[in-house]
Amino acid sequence: MTLAIDGGTPVRTDGWPSWPPPATAEQRELLLEVLDSGAWGATSGTKVGEFTKAFAASIGAPYGVSVVNGTVALFLALRALGVGRDDEVIVPAYTFVASATAVVLAGARPVIADVTPETLHLDPAAVERLIGPRTKAIMPVHLAGAPADVDALKGYGAPIVEDAAQAHGATWHGRPVGTLGDAACFSFQSSKAMTAGEGGLVVTADEAVYRKLWALHNVGRSIEGGWYEHPDVGWNLRMTEFQAAVLFPQLAVLDEQIRARERAVDYLRQELEILPAPAGTTRSSHHLALVRYDPRAFRGRSKADFIAAMAAEGIPLDTGYRSLSREGALSAYTDLQPCPVAEAAADSVVWIRQSMLMAGEEALADIGTAARKVRQAFSGS
Repeated sequence: MTLAIDGGTPVRTDGWPSWPPPATAEQRELLLEVLDSGAWGATSGTKVGEFTKAFAASIGAPYGVSVVNGTVALFLALRALGVGRDDEVIVPAYTFVASATAVVLAGARPVIADVTPETLHLDPAAVERLIGPRTKAIMPVHLAGAPADVDALKGYGAPIVEDAAQAHGATWHGRPVGTLGDAACFSFQSSKAMTAGEGGLVVTADEAVYRKLWALHNVGRSIEGGWYEHPDVGWNLRMTEFQAAVLFPQLAVLDEQIRARERAVDYLRQELEILPAPAGTTRSSHHLALVRYDPRAFRGRSKADFIAAMAAEGIPLDTGYRSLSREGALSAYTDLQPCPVAEAAADSVVWIRQSMLMAGEEALADIGTAARKVRQAFSGS
């Protein structure tokens, strides 16, 4: 069978579900309510406060602070936990660069640790090797919506900051992501399971940390203080009422969307080698499906060859992350040491994005058909 990239007929010519999903009537109503009220900022309106409380309550976190984006959320969490100049924060190598640059923004040094071959999550053995007297925090990333093993990272005396940007609604041994460490950070950027285009949120169970977060994101004010009282140094990093209006209705449909992605991943496992979640995961949000592609099994045809061939068949896959150990820009802030597992993953793992996992069974079948077609062509069978 001739591949589409070589002039054959594509497996799929229809499109894929959009992300974010089409706006709902409730979102339109809330947006107009904010617009007509004239109370567009969090200091004058009520929507940000209501959404923040509802989101925190949904995962059982006592406190939350909503901010402008997920990177800022990580920065604030680090600063609220006392991370600053000359400190070190351990982050996994296979993650978005913001996990590391948020550390830089806080004035600290990101220490890049390798990941486990099975799941690509932060490797506790690598943490054990890298932790030192300057380690002020550890930042596990709940990659692709699957919880990291936070329990394995405790005991070093360093606070845990969960990067939960991809893991809205995930659970670890029945405990919600966001309640496993000292603070946790969610993102509402355009690709995320809940989105307002941009936005972020920090949750914590520690009242002192919460008060520090609140001051840092609100120009150094205290919760009880006056408008022109600034007992701390902070910045205006508040979420807007418009963002909260878009986000609030998404809480009600998150579980249903996660179930749809769970069904999709279960279906796709029949045809694709999808990486497992870490043992102990009781629910992954399946923000992504991570698929292993081994060029050695297909006569040396590279990951780029596979992605190009699949795209021609109507199946747009994503190349995924480069290892942070290969991000030269970070070398100005840290010593980049090899991370063999993450670097190998960058060469051999492809992503199926969230929007495709929201498709129906016929579309999911096309993914499997196209993958089988390309593998057969590449292997010469």
